[in-house]
Amino acid sequence: MVALVVMGGCGTETSSSSSSEPVPPAQVTSPTTAAAVDLLTTTYPVTVLDDGDGAELCLSGVDESLPPQCGGPRLPGWSWSEHTGDFENVSGTRWGEFVVTGTFDGTDMTPTEVVAATDWDDPGTSTSTSRDFASPCPEPEGGWRPIDPATTTERTQQQAVRVAEALPTYGELWIDQSINPASDNPSMGPEDEELMNDPLLLVLNVRVTDDVAQAEAAIREVWGGALCVSEARFTDRELGRIQDAVNDLPGMTYSSVGDDRVEVGVIYDEGSLQASVDRQFGKGAVVVDSALRPVR
Repeated sequence: MVALVVMGGCGTETSSSSSSEPVPPAQVTSPTTAAAVDLLTTTYPVTVLDDGDGAELCLSGVDESLPPQCGGPRLPGWSWSEHTGDFENVSGTRWGEFVVTGTFDGTDMTPTEVVAATDWDDPGTSTSTSRDFASPCPEPEGGWRPIDPATTTERTQQQAVRVAEALPTYGELWIDQSINPASDNPSMGPEDEELMNDPLLLVLNVRVTDDVAQAEAAIREVWGGALCVSEARFTDRELGRIQDAVNDLPGMTYSSVGDDRVEVGVIYDEGSLQASVDRQFGKGAVVVDSALRPVR
């Protein structure tokens, strides 16, 4: 198990700014839709919510109020009577978790098959990928460990973060806690949680776009703990500008920065949105995550 602590601006849904030339908006002129004969699915349970105005598929997230709130494609023909016992009802708002399959016209999703989360058998075929937070540098001889325990403290760790983020070539920063014995404990207690924050048992990871050696030397002036400085394709400011440019993609549900790229969620992309951002920003700079996927 590798625990992540994202520092600075990376990995959040906020954008960075810069005085450099802005990235032009993504050139996508119209929403991507599916042909009426194409069956799409959520591939995993998603909240369906009805506050009295008709059922919606909550692909843009759920406000965890009581009752909850959300927005998303309408579900024409949805009948709660077909799902008795699979939903909650508070103050006239009904909601539940379902895997929904149907046709999508860009606005509405007409269900053809609905499976309650409690009846869903995960096929293990999800196309989503989780980030590998392991340190990309070769492991030093003798393993990952501090070179100077006296300067491996919470205070010097924060100083190292500030030094890294001030570098003009700074891309991102994260912490690899896989070397901490507590990371292998599936049921951590208070003592384990405290141990997970031990600066002596982590690897500080920094990515920069140029001169890795110079960046490492600057950070080493304040940080004596385990350190991995590797090369990035983009600075955090460049990624922030790219994120700003794709925030108006049709059907966008979220955007985030991390792992040297921008990830943007949309309701549905049959491939044209991904192809468009690949042309504009280069392959791998932006990953389009489609909430609805073709039935396979």
